[in-house]
Amino acid sequence: MVVKIVTDSTADIPAELAAQFDITTIPLYVQFGVDSFRDRVDITEDDFYSRLQNGPVHPTTAQPSPQDFADAFDRIAEGADGIVSVHLSEKMSGTISSARQGAKMMKNPVPVEIVDSTFISMATGLVTLTAARLAQAGYDLQSVAAAARDSVTKITLLVLFDTLTYIARGGRIGRAKALMGSVLNVKPLLDIQGGEFVPVSQVRSRNKGVERLVDLVKNAGHSIVDLSVVHSTTPDEAKALVKRLAEFVPMDKIHLARIGPVLGAHGGPGVLAVTFRTD
Repeated sequence: MVVKIVTDSTADIPAELAAQFDITTIPLYVQFGVDSFRDRVDITEDDFYSRLQNGPVHPTTAQPSPQDFADAFDRIAEGADGIVSVHLSEKMSGTISSARQGAKMMKNPVPVEIVDSTFISMATGLVTLTAARLAQAGYDLQSVAAAARDSVTKITLLVLFDTLTYIARGGRIGRAKALMGSVLNVKPLLDIQGGEFVPVSQVRSRNKGVERLVDLVKNAGHSIVDLSVVHSTTPDEAKALVKRLAEFVPMDKIHLARIGPVLGAHGGPGVLAVTFRTD
C-alpha cells in the first residue's frame, strides 16, 4: 500500500524532515503590495522578516489555489493508492477548502483524505509526521488518515508572543482579543482550541514566558512522543530552549523549526512556541 502525504507551508516542517518522510509541501502566498511570493519558495525567512520589520508595506497572505493542489496531487498520484493531505485550521484559512476542490479537479484521481489539524505551525507538522511515519510503514489510506485525525486530540501548543499587534492586524486573533490593550511590557501566552487562538495567561517578562514553556513540557513528562520548538526570529533562544527541554524529553524526539513567511506575517518577530504530541 502506497500512501502519499501532503501538507502546506504553514506546517513549518524543516526541509530535511519533509525529505526524510517524503512529505509534499504546498506553499501559501505572502504579498507585499503587488509583489506576491510563494512561502519559502520565492522568499526566504530572513528576507521576509527583514522586509516585515523594515519595509513600509505590511504583508497580506493568501491560500493556495485549488489548481495548486490539483497539480500537486497529480504529480504524486502515479503509483499511489491514496493521498492524505494535512492542513492548518480551517477556522484560520481557506487552505482546506482549496485542497478539497483540488482533489475534485485531479486528472489522475486517487482517493484523497483531507485532515484538518485544527492547529498551525509544527503542531500541524506533528500531525503530518504521524501520518508520514505510518505511510512509510505501509499502512493503508484509511488507517493513516484515522491516525492523523486521532493525533489531533493529543497535540498541545503554547505560543509566546512578543506582541499581539501583528496577529490582530491580520484578523486571526480569535478569543485572544481580550488581551489587546494590556500593558505594553506584558507578554501574552496563547493556545489554540477548537481551531482558534485562546488566551492562556500573561507574563511580565520574556524570561517568565520561557519558563512557562519549560514547565509545560516538564509537567507532561514521559508521555511526550514528539516535540518541536519553533521560533520566528530568535534562533539562539530557541536552541537554548531545546537544550533545556532535552532534560525531560529525549533529544531524538525534539525538532527545531522556524516560522515561515505566511505565519510570520500574522505572528511577527519574537514568536517562540512549544508543541508536542503525547501517547
